[in-house]
Amino acid sequence: MRALTWHGKHDVRVDSVPDPEIVNPRDAIIRITSTAICGSDLHLYDGYIPSMKVGDILGHEFMGEVVETGSGSTLRKGQRVVVPFTISCGSCFHCSKHQYSACDNGLPADNQDIAHAAYGQPMAGLFGYSHMTGGYAGGQAEYVRVPFSDVGPIVIPDGVEDDKVLFLSDILPTGWQAAEYAQIEPGDTVAIWGCGPVGLFAVQSAFLMGAERVIAIDHFPHRLELAKRFGAETINFEETKTYEALLEMTGGIGPDACIDAVGLEAHGFFADNVWDQIKVSTFMGTDRTHSIRQAILACRKGGRVSMPAVYGGFVDKFPLGAFMEKGLTLKTGQTHVQHYLPGLLNAIMEGKIDTTFLISHRMPLEQAAEGYRMFHDKQNEVIKIVLKPGMDLPQAA
Repeated sequence: MRALTWHGKHDVRVDSVPDPEIVNPRDAIIRITSTAICGSDLHLYDGYIPSMKVGDILGHEFMGEVVETGSGSTLRKGQRVVVPFTISCGSCFHCSKHQYSACDNGLPADNQDIAHAAYGQPMAGLFGYSHMTGGYAGGQAEYVRVPFSDVGPIVIPDGVEDDKVLFLSDILPTGWQAAEYAQIEPGDTVAIWGCGPVGLFAVQSAFLMGAERVIAIDHFPHRLELAKRFGAETINFEETKTYEALLEMTGGIGPDACIDAVGLEAHGFFADNVWDQIKVSTFMGTDRTHSIRQAILACRKGGRVSMPAVYGGFVDKFPLGAFMEKGLTLKTGQTHVQHYLPGLLNAIMEGKIDTTFLISHRMPLEQAAEGYRMFHDKQNEVIKIVLKPGMDLPQAA
């Protein structure tokens, strides 16, 4: 089959690789009909996530048709399913509490040492996201093996097009969980750093949960316009001082809740961010954490901070004193996708959540490498790329 494979920093290629096979009774094989490039895929593309190997198949946002099942799978051939990016067993201590991204069994035993060393305990397995998270082949491919297929995938009703439901695989539940973790109350003012796909879904989710005002922060004009479409007020951090603007907009109190949807590759010419970039480039640090620092400093006393953004290593200059003295609450983590799927699918079917507005480009799988370059280099114009295996290549003029 054809699949997008990792070969190093800024080097991804569509190669011919062996077809996936059933390995365990609970496996299923899915023929991919749609798969997307995620913002966190760019962390792999930029070389920030350790334990990648040449030839690894990328991609963790995908859906498709069931073509083969193991004896323990509850799926049937021909069903259309969306697959969560987290690989979870459904029966361990954490899964029993619906903490699916903390599953004890999704990560193979021979891959757990890396996570133990880095984080103290292993997390759930993830599709297409390094050997620290299991070394599983991802879904930017024609076919993919889905472990624990009796737990993860959700069956999509006939007649519902891929574009409406594809983002159930990751970014829609992630944006929803981000807003839920912010403990939004009716009348709240919520500030959201980052108007990428997760941030934009967090904007929608915050309003659905009762926020009176949402303030979206970014520097890409088109993304800020999309946030305005859903009723958000906006701050362009290249034109306005974010901290001062937030205080002015909230009468000197600060937002009730702050959401960091940026993560470890924060942009902007700020003193702390410049220092972070120097440390990263000289291997003295791993993450650029300007956004979470700013969220903590801007949040009102007694407020809540939610951090759906991906961070990978150790940080310094963390405002721990401000965090403690202001009495803030921080909640974070990979998304418990399986927990949210039924409710969010219903919300889509009832027209309460719009998903298709995100898609700026549809491309054949064969052009996936070009899609990564576009997404990396043109983030104002490229909001979300959906890759379609089997889609015809565009004809040359």
